[in-house]
Amino acid sequence: MIHTYSEAIEYLYSQMPVFHRDGASAYKPGLERITKLCTILRLDKLDFKTIHIAGTNGKGSVSHGLASVLQTSGYKTGLFTSPHLVDFTERVKVNGENIEKDKVIQFINHSFEAIQEVQPSFFELTTALALWYFKIMQVEIAVIETGLGGKLDSTNIISPILSVITNISYDHIDLLGDTLEKIAIEKAGIIKPNVPLVVGQTQAETGPIFIDTAQKLNSPVYFADKLLKMTNAKVTNEFKQKISVIANDLTMKEHEGDYLIDLQGVYQQKNILTMLTAIDQLKKQNITITHEQIKLGLSSIVEKTGLLGRWQVINQHPYTVLDTGHNEDGIRCVVEQLNTIPHNKIHIIFGMVADKDINKVLALLPKNATYYFTKAPGPRALNEHLLQQQAKQYNLQGNTFETVENAYKDASFNAQPNDIIYIGGSTYLVGRFLEIRKNMEE
Repeated sequence: MIHTYSEAIEYLYSQMPVFHRDGASAYKPGLERITKLCTILRLDKLDFKTIHIAGTNGKGSVSHGLASVLQTSGYKTGLFTSPHLVDFTERVKVNGENIEKDKVIQFINHSFEAIQEVQPSFFELTTALALWYFKIMQVEIAVIETGLGGKLDSTNIISPILSVITNISYDHIDLLGDTLEKIAIEKAGIIKPNVPLVVGQTQAETGPIFIDTAQKLNSPVYFADKLLKMTNAKVTNEFKQKISVIANDLTMKEHEGDYLIDLQGVYQQKNILTMLTAIDQLKKQNITITHEQIKLGLSSIVEKTGLLGRWQVINQHPYTVLDTGHNEDGIRCVVEQLNTIPHNKIHIIFGMVADKDINKVLALLPKNATYYFTKAPGPRALNEHLLQQQAKQYNLQGNTFETVENAYKDASFNAQPNDIIYIGGSTYLVGRFLEIRKNMEE
């Protein structure tokens, strides 16, 4: 019997293989265990609608954006995403509020015998927790983000009213495949018969795979960047992006206009097209959403859902930003945006996990920056001294720090008001920094 939240978290992490701690060994592909677990727990038939979102980058932002719009439109909305940044409860939300800690305890005690019988992975158990919580909270619609891949991801037991694939780039190649085509085949596994598919980004290598899979399943497919186009974007004085959207297709004319979005990353300009196209498909399925509700929902994503770590600016002088981009495509977007900000010097606090394609990422980083090499929390983290040595091969120079806290203290001491401090390289590093910052504020 579990009595406290700390005991519940300890049980989850000690009993179950956890990807962020154990890496590939925690990845249990296949739907047998999650299907059995949900059958035992009577979660195999859900009485709420679901939206399923996969992709390499952007799926978290799109998930939170859709949830915010649905909440704004008056729907009781569930949101399941991963990983968390500060606390486990961030993974499961209803109307932007984290799952209550006593509900985590209740679920484990309620499910204990089933857990012992099925022996699910950490993510499988967390998926079941989310579905159980959404059921008892009587949500009307839930936005469900995949963990890894799609076809064999434990979230793929749901029968959604809409599938969304944001984009495809290289990540987790040891598990999903070493080409974009192989990764796309895995992600395409979320496409369901007769269920519309929205694809965020048209790519020569992956587009035909999505089209072919969708046609075989009689599922209409919509490429957001073909239907809509972003014509102008700028960050406003309220630290929001103003993004102008026009329709390439007459059926999308109602979505033209200027949108304020409270996510400042330039990469959100692609994501907003995906969100709008997904919303258009929801409206066609009798989900009532007005144009004003769309605009209000997109302008208050952080406020309504608590999204953290996406080009999150925490200080203006020096300009201090953290971002969870951690693969080649994500880091490329970060570096491009850093280069658009007027500055004197850039200070980069950087750490990575060891199973990423580190060389491709290091090759993208600016050579004229000062580096503060540190390590992300957890056993998968790349040692800061090894990271420093690999970075030297790309003419990236800097000192090592055992913790992100020490690295930030040194960068803050060295940085002038017109400099930039960027913290990133790993989702877990950003999460640890946010945790430290929260503790400092309390």
